[in-house]
Amino acid sequence: MAVASGDAVKVHYTGTLGDGTVFDSSQGRDPLDFTVGSGQVIPGFDKAVTGMNVGDSKTFTIPCVDAYGEHDPRMVQEVPRTEMPADMEIAVGMHLSARGPDGREIALVVNEVSDETVKLDANHPLAGQDLTFAIELVSIN
Repeated sequence: MAVASGDAVKVHYTGTLGDGTVFDSSQGRDPLDFTVGSGQVIPGFDKAVTGMNVGDSKTFTIPCVDAYGEHDPRMVQEVPRTEMPADMEIAVGMHLSARGPDGREIALVVNEVSDETVKLDANHPLAGQDLTFAIELVSIN
């Protein structure tokens, strides 16, 4: 039986970047469990699993547009240092969060710090990256 939209599946996976760096893996953990077509995983992952049979393995690359999208420069903002808590030690690479106008939490990464400003990036850390996955279909429930 091949995977179709709406099927609950379990897969083992290893995700790598273009330079071979592993950014995530289920190895040593339980397999990833999701329902195909439900939006629980990035669209390119859903597409790749569709049609597989239990025990099948494959390696595929998801273009950034079908993963976390292109890096959007409009989501990088420079804010005055005075808008940050005075007692906070801010460093490049630091992860912060803020509330958007709609009340949702926004994940931010500090890109640059100066005496006057802090540059914050609200893009997903993998935005702009093509992602390669090696997967094995463990089960279809």
